[in-house]
Amino acid sequence: MNELTLFPYGISILEIIYVVSSVLFILGLKKLSHPLTARRGNILAAVGMGLAIVATILFHKKDGEAIGNIPWIIAAIVAGTIIGWVIAVRVKMTAMPQLVSFFNGMGGAAAALISMMEFPHVHSDLIAAHGMANGQVLAILLGLVIGSVSWAGSMIAFGKLDGWIGDLRVKSMKYVNVGILLVITGMVIYVMTRNVQHASELNHWIYIIFAVAVVYGVLFVMPIGGADMPVVISLLNSFTGVAAAMGGFLYNNQSMLTGGILVGSAGTILTILMCRAMNRSLLNVIVGVFGGGGRTGIDTAGTVKEITLSDAAVLLSYSKKVVIVPGYGLAVAQAQHICHELDKLLDQKGVEVKYAIHPVAGRMPGHMNVLLAEADVPYEQLIESDEINPDLPGTDVVMVIGANDVVNPAAEDDPSSPIYGMPIVKAREARNIIVMKRGMGKGYAAIENLLFFDDKTRMLFGDAKTSLQNLVNEVKNL
Repeated sequence: MNELTLFPYGISILEIIYVVSSVLFILGLKKLSHPLTARRGNILAAVGMGLAIVATILFHKKDGEAIGNIPWIIAAIVAGTIIGWVIAVRVKMTAMPQLVSFFNGMGGAAAALISMMEFPHVHSDLIAAHGMANGQVLAILLGLVIGSVSWAGSMIAFGKLDGWIGDLRVKSMKYVNVGILLVITGMVIYVMTRNVQHASELNHWIYIIFAVAVVYGVLFVMPIGGADMPVVISLLNSFTGVAAAMGGFLYNNQSMLTGGILVGSAGTILTILMCRAMNRSLLNVIVGVFGGGGRTGIDTAGTVKEITLSDAAVLLSYSKKVVIVPGYGLAVAQAQHICHELDKLLDQKGVEVKYAIHPVAGRMPGHMNVLLAEADVPYEQLIESDEINPDLPGTDVVMVIGANDVVNPAAEDDPSSPIYGMPIVKAREARNIIVMKRGMGKGYAAIENLLFFDDKTRMLFGDAKTSLQNLVNEVKNL
């Protein structure tokens, strides 16, 4: 299959390069686990991908023939590189979740297209020996279904994150989604059990499966929104990795296989961790019915109390320990830089400032980490919620900026609440609480936040960016 076998035991140059690129993928993924080494890890993984692409073009042969249409391949690589570079450079940090969804969708689409192109070319000798129930056909069909779902779902997630697609919540949606999954499974089994001489005889079924998988991808993501988006993004990412791995099986490409397995496994592990953080089951994620809808079963006794800018500035300035809880509202207002300016001012006054990062705050895994890193907030100030919770009883002020469900005590107190059991930032245990919001709107779970009615809570209403800027000015004038 491959030329230039210059090593013992028939090992080719192409196989050696694939191993090298796979090692670079693994090293890159390892370095992505820490912000200080993340950029280097990204470069290593990119170099590994570049090596694999170049080596495949130069050395890969199928049935004794080299890869054709080289000018078209190079033109596509150049065009894709330019487009991707421009998009990545111009995108705002607050729009990073949309970019992740879009790029992930493109990977799923590529995997689905590979399956659609390769199905008619399943070797007739393989069909004659094993029928359609063989490994090659299975890899093609799995790549088609998973890649199509990933592409369609990622595009819907992109639209929802960008604000031009709303939520579609229907009580019977889970039954519809499970029914579509059963239909897809039945069609895959039907294709693999057909008695044909050439796979091309079943081409029309490939397009039908593709269409139904796209419908499922759309319906799977449509009910999801708000606080649940990080879970679905990580799940779709794992889908793309698995679909890519099917392409690696199909082409016997070790580099493609390794990359797909790494993405798929990492995405799956992250999805499970996100589900635990949100107190969701993975089954609910797959059928697309989690999140939203519901109300707290506890009466919101008490009144909402406000705080003035001057009082908030005095309270913060004369505190010893302040914890900031960022949420999606901070990202929407693009207020991360001003927030960092505030924490630096407080630090100059001798106040210890830390950020409490909830695993699903924002719209994608690590959204708050990326957002605050873009504002040059030191990584050491970003503390995971489960680590900072024990320190909150000794904290003078917790300032909640644009977060809602992740600080709602209903998650601990109200068994009837849709977020009951979800680990939260225990803001109510602090001595004082300042909540910055536009108004009294509910979070994605559509329930009242009991924290707003706590005796220790004071509301500072207004746009987060404007309020923070005014707060900075007040602190400077003290």
